[in-house]
Amino acid sequence: MSAYLATIPSPDRGVWHLGPIPLRAYALCIIAGIIVAIWWGERRWAARGGTKGTVIDVAVFAVPFGLVGGRLYHVITDPELYFTEGKNPWNAFAIWDGGLGIWGAIALGAVGALIACRRKGIPLPAMADAIAPGIVVAQAIGRIGNYFNQELYGAHTDLPWGLEVYQRFNPEDPDNLLNGVATGHIPLPESPVHPTFLYELIWNLLVALLVVWADRKFKLGHGRAFALYVAGYTVGRGWIEMMRTDTANHILGLRVNVWTSILLFVAAVVYFVLAGKRGPRELPETLVSKDAPGPDETPVTAEEEPEHAKVAADAPEKPASEDAPAEEPKKTGDS
Repeated sequence: MSAYLATIPSPDRGVWHLGPIPLRAYALCIIAGIIVAIWWGERRWAARGGTKGTVIDVAVFAVPFGLVGGRLYHVITDPELYFTEGKNPWNAFAIWDGGLGIWGAIALGAVGALIACRRKGIPLPAMADAIAPGIVVAQAIGRIGNYFNQELYGAHTDLPWGLEVYQRFNPEDPDNLLNGVATGHIPLPESPVHPTFLYELIWNLLVALLVVWADRKFKLGHGRAFALYVAGYTVGRGWIEMMRTDTANHILGLRVNVWTSILLFVAAVVYFVLAGKRGPRELPETLVSKDAPGPDETPVTAEEEPEHAKVAADAPEKPASEDAPAEEPKKTGDS
């Protein structure tokens, strides 16, 4: 009992079934993260003077692009999971089984956001600054899905916060343990392990606080808040990635995602410095969507109607004879 209390237990499963419909914790966490990012992004965008509802409109483009990009990055960097002998290449489309690369999601999601921002006539860097802390919090929420999937953990540890990982069984598909159930709480040989997904979750929340603090103090603009998010996230992702024990491709002895973190950190720092030379953050009027209703197009409600207009509207109409001058008799040709 004392050993059990000194570790973090894993959930028995990551999938529940509502009749024939599977409810996947991973997917639910991704959806919850997207909702939080949009909600917070809307508040930050409106606070800077942007048109309300713009972030939702941008998300209509950015989210589908981001999901496709995240899956593409995962498949490209781990092709042996789908295209080697004995593997089913159609599983590359099984996004519900996990496997999203944040780098691809951000890259292709930015393409979708760019399309939407151009349609709205607003600057993409300003939009990126508004949604930056929401994105990293969404990533933190998504890591909870990794907890339910029993994935992305590190090596064995005796630390009090070690994670117990259990053997899962799936009688219908023995090779698909992701949809299996842990019966009997039989620990894996390496259990307990470092909960690296939890380390990244905590790191992401700290990055969100850093971005919000810096943005309020220094009024960051022109994409600098987003660059700070990328730089902060990659610092943590780099060292946490090296703690993970899941299968990954290596380049010069380092995991692919470590190299990606290094390159993106350098790019983010360079952009942060260069964008700072563009001066103060964008003016509020530049954040107004071109399809936003103008002042003359805004309907006036009864409560907003001026008092003098109400008086004029309630006043009885005067007969025309009281105000109009008498009409002169028309001249005829016989006069």
